Amino acid sequence: MNVLIIVLYLVAMVAVGLWASRRAKNAEDYRVAGRRLGPGFYTGTMAAVVLGGASTVGGVGLGYTYGISGMWLVVAIATGLAALSLFFAGRIQSLKVFTVSQMLQLRYGERGGAKASSFVMLAYTVMLSVTSTSAYAAIFSVLLPLDRTWAILLGGVVVVAYSVLGGMWSITLTDMMQFVFMTVGLFLILLPFSLSAAGGWTGLGERLDASFFTWGGMGTQAIITQFVVYGFGMLIGQDIWQRVFTARSPRVARWGGLTSAAYVALYGVAGAVIGMTAAAVAPELSSPDDAFATMAQQYVPAGLGGIVLAAGVAAMMSTASGALIAAATVARVDVVPTLKSLGRRDAAPAPEGTAEALRGDRLYVLVFGVVITAISIFVSDTVTALTIAYDILVGGLLVAILGGLVWRRGTGLGAALSMLVGSVVTVASMAVFGVLANAPIYLGLLSSALVYVVVSLLTRPTHTEVLQHWDERIATSRRTRGAEDPTGTAGRTEARS
Repeated sequence: MNVLIIVLYLVAMVAVGLWASRRAKNAEDYRVAGRRLGPGFYTGTMAAVVLGGASTVGGVGLGYTYGISGMWLVVAIATGLAALSLFFAGRIQSLKVFTVSQMLQLRYGERGGAKASSFVMLAYTVMLSVTSTSAYAAIFSVLLPLDRTWAILLGGVVVVAYSVLGGMWSITLTDMMQFVFMTVGLFLILLPFSLSAAGGWTGLGERLDASFFTWGGMGTQAIITQFVVYGFGMLIGQDIWQRVFTARSPRVARWGGLTSAAYVALYGVAGAVIGMTAAAVAPELSSPDDAFATMAQQYVPAGLGGIVLAAGVAAMMSTASGALIAAATVARVDVVPTLKSLGRRDAAPAPEGTAEALRGDRLYVLVFGVVITAISIFVSDTVTALTIAYDILVGGLLVAILGGLVWRRGTGLGAALSMLVGSVVTVASMAVFGVLANAPIYLGLLSSALVYVVVSLLTRPTHTEVLQHWDERIATSRRTRGAEDPTGTAGRTEARS
């Protein structure tokens, strides 16, 4: 029964992608769902994309090891998403761009390091998708008579198929299905059945050591690092920004994002509690990451267990597809044009509203989907690669991106040098202290911030025309929203979505 539910779920994903392909009529539809998601769709899809295998299987595993303190990784993600939504999402949505690098170029001009940043962002999104692809293969290989390679190919074909067909529209609709599966599977099925198996909260208290009930069981330094890496990572990742771009208005981006953050925080607490129940009833597991599948298969009735496992697959697929389209968008909009500009001059790309541009976007998603699937097959341990990408993303790019949003005195040269120095210091610190050490991210951030502030103050302010264009882009969006909604009722009517 569990296998049948998983198979039906995969078929449904492809069917939704096929249906959604009719809605993708131009590049804006394909890349950012036409920028017209209301709060319902936006909230669900944002929660789905940030909750991946690390948050679901990994979050339960952390609960298995550290008890309630295992929630901090997911809570750090929720905190970063809340900060993004409250302080930056409205302005980001107003800019009407497709990538983080486009925002940097718009804010700083040609000398702002936007082109270099796109290569870091591409590496990050590719490795994020690879990690999620490898994660859902672990569930397939347990349920189905498949080895790891065929399990990856099965999941990869499904994710690439629905992503290629409809782009962000497909991903939006499939993410809403995945959001429903995640909610029902984790909160309504796995959590109550797990608690029942452990004898409730009283049973947990009798079976587990007192350390499982302390908020700081993971260790203060480890908790702080979770917030620095994953919380800050939420502020600047292309996969997250691309979801912000799908919002119908800054209001939707702000309040829908805050609602998603609250859901994500609750998801983290639920995952940690489920991990605690696994530690109580199955204390001899070979790996903490086995706790999720063990509870779903052994302590949830057949059929319902399939829904729970589908919820795990949903969390991983939503992150994999979100990172896939982010990688393809960065490559098409930023990286490839940059590489072409270094060589011979090619013909201008097709206008974004044409069928040719849409075919090009689909081709990029297909190519990157194949590449990511292949990397997932040949690279079994992606933790190190993902850690490197995440640390460089935060240590190198965070200061320049957020600085551009909040500090008008920041300059293009200050941004470019801060990204260079932050990235170099982060990588060098990894070589000295180790890839998984805490020091690289702190040293990278500190050096990047110092260079950004000092160089910006010592160089001429950003050219007036660049800042004027930046201000006009935001002001134009505000005027457009006011003209479309003179009574101020848009925020209320958007709830229909």
